[in-house]
Amino acid sequence: MARDREEQGAEGSGTRSRPDAFLIVCRTFSVITGAVALLCVAVNVLSAVLSFKNGYDIFGGIFRCYVVLIALFVAVAETEWSLIFKFCRILEYWPGRGMLQIFVAVMTRAFPDFERRDLMLLQEIACYLLLACGFIYVISGVLCIGYLKRKRQQRETSREQAVKDLEQLERRREELQALLLAERS
Repeated sequence: MARDREEQGAEGSGTRSRPDAFLIVCRTFSVITGAVALLCVAVNVLSAVLSFKNGYDIFGGIFRCYVVLIALFVAVAETEWSLIFKFCRILEYWPGRGMLQIFVAVMTRAFPDFERRDLMLLQEIACYLLLACGFIYVISGVLCIGYLKRKRQQRETSREQAVKDLEQLERRREELQALLLAERS
């Protein structure tokens, strides 16, 4: 009887451990977007440092500092930390998140550094990558992909919680059976 339960548990764990491919794609895209936002942070930090170092463009350096802060916010928002969503509810929805990414991309592209061609190329790469991610978020949000993702996450979370509850009940049942056997003998 215990062997049958072990076999059923092994079969049950095999079917429940299969991850949702859609959620994996969404998480991968989120990681890519976060990495691109960090690239924007790096480019803008470098540009700000050069602006302040040379002293020729103080206002451009200040502008870059704001871009760095907003790009960091975009990168943190991609972690989907609940505190960020409580603070800025619009980022929970993909069109809002995409519009913020587009804004950071445009700000990264503004005021190019014409003296340093390598920095300008890096700015363009970071800008267009984040711009593409932002457009994908906006289009996906309009197509309600974000809503679908949230529903699948809720289903996955409730399924995991049900499995944990079932395992806890099984452990408790086994403990009670052991106590009953000990009491009978």
